[in-house]
Amino acid sequence: MAGTTGKGFYVGMVLGMVMMSSMAASCAANFLQDTELTWGGDRGKVLNGGQLLTLSLDKFSGSGFQSKKQFLFGKIDMDIKLVSGNSAGTVTTFYLSSEGPNHDEIDFEFLGNVSGDPYILHTNVFAQGKGNKEQQFYLWFDPTRNFHKYSIIWKPQHIIFLVDNIPIRVFENEEAKGVPFPKDQAMRMYSSLWNADDWATRGGLVKTDWSKAPFTAYYRNFKATDHFISSSSSSDSFSDSKVQSNEIDANGRRRLRWAQKYFMIYDYCTDLKRFPQGLPPECKRSRF
Repeated sequence: MAGTTGKGFYVGMVLGMVMMSSMAASCAANFLQDTELTWGGDRGKVLNGGQLLTLSLDKFSGSGFQSKKQFLFGKIDMDIKLVSGNSAGTVTTFYLSSEGPNHDEIDFEFLGNVSGDPYILHTNVFAQGKGNKEQQFYLWFDPTRNFHKYSIIWKPQHIIFLVDNIPIRVFENEEAKGVPFPKDQAMRMYSSLWNADDWATRGGLVKTDWSKAPFTAYYRNFKATDHFISSSSSSDSFSDSKVQSNEIDANGRRRLRWAQKYFMIYDYCTDLKRFPQGLPPECKRSRF
């Protein structure tokens, strides 16, 4: 999908790119102290004194972990190295979610593929239990060779998805149009590695090759804003001024257009067959 022009533009941007800064204090979490393995038994492992976490999948089970604390608004980062080789049928996730049937959720999902084919990065936003707001991308690098940073900026005004500090998607608060937006429920960070070969790779046409198991994904450098709230105080407020610097400047808007032009492969806001009665009300030209 990305031609030579797109790749060249990316190289130029990286050379001149200034890292996005945040006024919100953040700290690198220790996986031993700040997260807990939640399922999969010994398929999840915390190594190097809490600096590295691995999740594995075999034909019996996947695995997952979550943050011990909840938070309301802010920015979270995670460095991830995805399953290498033939990862068809596997899904690696990194997301925020509240609890309950009317939950809110902000998703990164990485859909595996056969060796040599690109991963698909699937993004979605749920509010009050309803999602169906998918955008999908190819990545401009091999996400299995090295760690790359995936970030979510969550503010009352908008949600920004970033890859290596490059914004790829903005979901704006359109409550004035009757579109639910996740802003009232505290969320935890979750991540998992699991088998979804009934749908993940080419709509389920390509199945998981269990002879390649176990499949393993690697995590490091989990960071989050320091405004954490306990599960018993989910109504605490968070001053928006703490994340004012997480706006997208002119350079960020150029990068956003670049990512969407060259690497977006699906946008629900252009899927007329899916919405024959008209596109959802938030599907308009974004100010970003």
